[in-house]
Amino acid sequence: MNNNKFTKNNFIIELSKKTGFSKSISKKLVDDLLEALISNIITGKLILKNIGTFKLLKKKERVGRNPKTKEEFIIKSRKSLTFIASKYLSNLLNLYK
Repeated sequence: MNNNKFTKNNFIIELSKKTGFSKSISKKLVDDLLEALISNIITGKLILKNIGTFKLLKKKERVGRNPKTKEEFIIKSRKSLTFIASKYLSNLLNLYK
């Protein structure tokens, strides 16, 4: 991995190398994992021990303002995903700074 982006395809290749599984089996594993994570996040909150918490927030419609022109506009209601890293993961990441 020479670039800074870690894509789904990179994940599949790394998993394939480390486990010895074929790329097609690794792709199936990654797809199933992501599907399980997404379905749990949709239900409200996903807590992964020693990693962190994913939470789905529902933001209400509100008035926004262009700071340059001062023009007001409506920001529609939307869903947003937040991630809060666990203390263990935060401490681990601080070791690599």
